[in-house]
Amino acid sequence: MMAAMMLLFTDRLVHLAPVDFVIIVFYFALVLAIGFYLRGRANTGEDFFMAGREMTAWVAGLSFLSANLGALELMGWAGSAYQYGILATHWYWIGAIPAMLFLALVMMPFYYISKTHSVPGYLKLRFGESSRALSAVSFAFMTVLMSGVNMFAMAKVMQIVLGWDINFSIWVSSLTVAVYVALGGLRSAIFNEVLQFFLIWAGALLIPILGLYETGGWSNLKVLIAQRASTEYVHMWSGLGSFTTNPMGIHWTGIVFGLGSILSMGYWTTDFLVVQRILTAKDIRSAEMAPIIGAGFKMFVPLIVILPGLLGLAVLPMKLTAESAVAAGGHSYNDVLPLMLARYCGPGLLGLGITALIAGFMSGMAGNVSAFTTVWTYDIYRALIKKDATDQHYVNMGRWTTVVGVLISVGTAYLVMQFASIMDYVQALFSFFIAPLFGTVILGMLWKRASGAGGFWGLLCGTASSIGMWTWVKLDPTALRYVALSPNAKALAQDMYQALWSFVVCVIVTVVVSLMTKPKADAELTGLVYGLTEVPSVGNLPLYQKPVFWAVVVAVALVILNIIMW
Repeated sequence: MMAAMMLLFTDRLVHLAPVDFVIIVFYFALVLAIGFYLRGRANTGEDFFMAGREMTAWVAGLSFLSANLGALELMGWAGSAYQYGILATHWYWIGAIPAMLFLALVMMPFYYISKTHSVPGYLKLRFGESSRALSAVSFAFMTVLMSGVNMFAMAKVMQIVLGWDINFSIWVSSLTVAVYVALGGLRSAIFNEVLQFFLIWAGALLIPILGLYETGGWSNLKVLIAQRASTEYVHMWSGLGSFTTNPMGIHWTGIVFGLGSILSMGYWTTDFLVVQRILTAKDIRSAEMAPIIGAGFKMFVPLIVILPGLLGLAVLPMKLTAESAVAAGGHSYNDVLPLMLARYCGPGLLGLGITALIAGFMSGMAGNVSAFTTVWTYDIYRALIKKDATDQHYVNMGRWTTVVGVLISVGTAYLVMQFASIMDYVQALFSFFIAPLFGTVILGMLWKRASGAGGFWGLLCGTASSIGMWTWVKLDPTALRYVALSPNAKALAQDMYQALWSFVVCVIVTVVVSLMTKPKADAELTGLVYGLTEVPSVGNLPLYQKPVFWAVVVAVALVILNIIMW
């Protein structure tokens, strides 16, 4: 196997030592072994698609975070940090933690007590079959596109660092994921995600530790960045009072309302890729604690994601740019993490670092594939095509859908190669599908008057408006001043405002149509809407064991960090 891999090498930044090969091959063997071991525990629909709903808070919480900590996160946000500076940290702090706490304390009780298999499943119970079908189809489309992003990200690392053929990297890694998810279902994905969580941290911490040593610490790093770029690159809030005083060309309203209030809330509370992990929790306290545990660890993720991009600004000898550099045979923003890996890691350490990135790829890829499989099987195939099959039939369909989903994702990986910054691509997808979905779900949970027709048309119009705004700017770049409120806005800033406007459209249409149509009777909304549902309690526990206590601890820590990095 090693000899065959060596034949596929072209030009590379580094050379693997035998110990590095051993580490990488051992990792592939381990994840496949987990899939085969858990195959016997994935024979029913509840086991295959929901891991038997028996995960502890820690397992569900680490899986919840790991599903989002893929190669896309590691490579994409490192590139965005190089491009936009420390502003990229907003996507981890205000753009994640408040939403994760909101999911834990407000939305999780409804998802959990409804015993739904998916977010589209909740929409079916709340609004009807049409809303479920629309959200399921759009989510399935988004997950295969996102899965392709993870494939491309990992293949790009292998190509830049090791010189492996990009096609070889895509196919070997994707087929490995297909095997272990098809065998063990969601349980296999979750157990591998927990393993991958620790591998990612063990390998990815090498770059910030060695990088800070080279630059002389955080204070000296800021000086170097100011000399090579600007002081605006090392401040999170002080430059957001104007569209022209920060690298992203964004105003604080875009961060607070577009990102913090809409896009992040939509992703962390309605994207089934991450919510599915929480639904596997064994009881309501575990279901509420899992996102809080994830939020606590999320605060530290910028150390292994954002900091490498900032170090690249300070120490890389070349200047990374966008499409022009790629066309000339140079490197783009996406390449900063593998370039830093090649800079710092020698034999043994390189194998660990590469394994961390492979683990990140596997985690993100498996998360998308398992979520796609569940939504397709339960919310499209069973709901619209074959409603009365046996449980075993749906399990078999899930296994085959896993393979098909991987193959479709391979195709989308080649589409992603057209983008200089993969995070621009990803955030655009989120503004299309996640922001309006959040509007529909939150209105459904909080407003009993929202009708089935209102939910459907609000979701459809919100999604269409976001895609329409993106298309408008592509055809007429001057439209950016209307969509993002400034002609100086960069792609990520456009996505934030795009998400905000699509959410507003969704809410307005839902409210107007609901007031013109007949809602469901109160009796039909029990367990689905606040005010008509007895919210389950975690019981009479000591204060330090209650989810709300730990949510407050995490929130206070978040405020302190933002003040320090102001």
